[in-house]
Amino acid sequence: MGFALCFGTCISCRRLFYFNPVKVPSFRVNGIKEPICELCMNRVNDYREKHGMEHFKIPYDAYWTCNEEELP
Repeated sequence: MGFALCFGTCISCRRLFYFNPVKVPSFRVNGIKEPICELCMNRVNDYREKHGMEHFKIPYDAYWTCNEEELP
């Protein structure tokens, strides 16, 4: 059994970060799923809270490894 961890650039702040490729929050830009880092997701959720909107749910392991068997 192995594990998978991806490194990528946050669509919002452009910082390099690591994430679970299956569960990381992402937004579609020109039809392509782009990952968003935990700091930026927290900022998005703070904004949503201030404006009376529901938070986006962030899986507890979105910014960690996943079991290789979870990969599509």
